Amino acid sequence: MKIVVTGATGFVGEKLVERLHALGDRIIVLARNSQKATRQFPQDTFPNVEVISYTPFELGDWTKAIFGSDAVINLAGEPLAGVRWTDKRKQEIRDSRILTTKVLVEAIAKADMKPQILISGSAIGYYGTSLDKSFDEYSYAGDDFLANVCKDWEAAADAVTSLGVRLVKLRTGIVLGMGGAIAKMLPIFQVGGGGKIGNGKQWFSWIHRDDLVELIIYALKNDQITGALNATAPKAVTNADFTAALAKAIKRPAFLPVPAAALILVFGESATVLLNGQRVVPHKAEINKFTFNYPDIDTALRQIFA
Repeated sequence: MKIVVTGATGFVGEKLVERLHALGDRIIVLARNSQKATRQFPQDTFPNVEVISYTPFELGDWTKAIFGSDAVINLAGEPLAGVRWTDKRKQEIRDSRILTTKVLVEAIAKADMKPQILISGSAIGYYGTSLDKSFDEYSYAGDDFLANVCKDWEAAADAVTSLGVRLVKLRTGIVLGMGGAIAKMLPIFQVGGGGKIGNGKQWFSWIHRDDLVELIIYALKNDQITGALNATAPKAVTNADFTAALAKAIKRPAFLPVPAAALILVFGESATVLLNGQRVVPHKAEINKFTFNYPDIDTALRQIFA
């Protein structure tokens, strides 16, 4: 297949390109920083990867890459956690998802030979937060900042269906692997400073990076999968349970909880990413017989720290 990927240099995108390349696909990486992408995917190692510089907020010569492609995978988006959400940052979060997706759909519309499928990133933030509800792909959206970003993000992608292109909206949970969220937590836990966040009762819906990559590929090849697709492991855990599992996996204590008030003081509204959660069920993945290699948190962490 000829597959166009945005967000290819990120934590998930890099692994996805590696896997697609190993399967023999031809990958076109649309990169804002083409030098960085070329370093990550050198030609001698990745002969089937072509890096094209692109401007995500406006059409340009890069749109020619869409012509004749079999699939487009859109993983672009500014990180959410770890920074205070100023008005400027909120706009960057929105633009990096919504405007980028709108422009990508415009590029698909202009292509005489259109891709068969667009897999467009979204997030489980779509559902809002809850301590007691479970959410599947048919659940209603929430109404906080992240939920509204996700709704608008998905609406931008929805426009592609009028072009006869199959759309999968990938509502991703917290992605676990060596790097990403784990990399931010690990230094604290390694010196014995880890602990639950707030009261630890908030849900932590996660997915192993390898399972996420395989789920994307599964969706590429399975015409039955359309619309929203929850990219989470079958067994969500609470933050307290995750904390205990991580401490066990790296053989370190975890008894220093992080007070909610401290996080709010440092990060403001963006602390809600850590303090609130949602229990998300991968209903469509399960009914379509997708096999999770890492369905529970202990299995996932054992692999990561093997």
